[in-house]
Amino acid sequence: MNILDDEKIAIRVKNVSKSFRLYFDKGHMLKEKVLFKNRGQFEKHEILNDVSFNIYKGESIGLIGKNGCGKSTALKLLTKIIYPDSGSIEVNGRVASLLELGAGFHPDLSGRDNIYINASIFGLKRKEIDERVNDIIAFSELGEYINNPVRTYSSGMYMRLAFSVAINVKADILLVDEILAVGDASFQEKCLKKIEQIKKEGTTIVLVSHSMDQIQTVCDRCIWINNTKIAAMGDTENVIKEYITWMKHGKETQEEQNTKEQSPVKNHCIDQYTAELIDVNGCDKRIWHAGEKMKIKVLFRYETEACVRVKLEIVRFDGIRVYGETFDNDGTEFAVKKDNQVEFEIENLNLLQGKFSMMLYLTDSLGNTVGSVEPFAEFDVLDSKDRQGMVYLNCRCISGR
Repeated sequence: MNILDDEKIAIRVKNVSKSFRLYFDKGHMLKEKVLFKNRGQFEKHEILNDVSFNIYKGESIGLIGKNGCGKSTALKLLTKIIYPDSGSIEVNGRVASLLELGAGFHPDLSGRDNIYINASIFGLKRKEIDERVNDIIAFSELGEYINNPVRTYSSGMYMRLAFSVAINVKADILLVDEILAVGDASFQEKCLKKIEQIKKEGTTIVLVSHSMDQIQTVCDRCIWINNTKIAAMGDTENVIKEYITWMKHGKETQEEQNTKEQSPVKNHCIDQYTAELIDVNGCDKRIWHAGEKMKIKVLFRYETEACVRVKLEIVRFDGIRVYGETFDNDGTEFAVKKDNQVEFEIENLNLLQGKFSMMLYLTDSLGNTVGSVEPFAEFDVLDSKDRQGMVYLNCRCISGR
């Protein structure tokens, strides 16, 4: 391990590039390689190109971007699971990673035995593991199941144990990839609180997530990776706003962009706002279940008085708009002033498991946007049942043979 010149820097990434070969028809046996010499054609797929950044000790950094942009590849490079094609990565301190949870678990050994094996992979000595094993078991909430073979565990139990080991290593640097994919809602909340606790203790954190609310809660700075490059880096809130705007408008045609640039309508700024997502008990929360009733309250300041319609949109983390509707006041436009409050009510939040953002737009009578907040809230939907897709249709099987 190289000791960095500047002791304040935990991780230095300098001019790093990484690509992978995608084979069309690769021969795996010697006979295939001799008889079919034309096999083995591949296409070079570039993931990262000349990427550089520094992460300072005690800092929390979020990595965001669309699927396949290279976020997880960056984390694997930092853990030295894979190595860059060019450039250098220097790390100062013990690293714990929450990437492939449970890697190295032996299915026939008990959960307790696997704690010792997995913790030793992270570099802990036997004495250190003895001191922490009870904390690990308590955090995993496995109780008496800890002495059963892990092959008897459900996938949720397996992931909880793996997370508990990694989070209790007490490393200098923690690399995390999608921590909210672990366990049920209560355990996920517990995981986030643990992350916030170790952040306060001075641990350097690098977090990959599609949950913008999670990134804003944990991270001091944010890095947006797009098209193999760093598209933006800096204050978390500002970078997220750029990313969400790009996710919504980035695929517009040049003709649509030119039309917007030529539009005489002014998009006034909503510069101050607060938002609440309220359940039936009056609690503001960000983790929901399919079918719950939700009340949305947004307080915002607008720079001028105007008559507008109000548009609400819900967008999934991958940029797909799952809902959008424009509202008026029984056929007439709302009169907005400098200080305003708008409320929405969703009787049944019929979304399946995923991460979502809410957008608020003010539009004129022609449908032109004259004010916006993108996003004003992020939330997660959990679903305990085996249902796939985007929306909950309340389908029943009424007969069968």
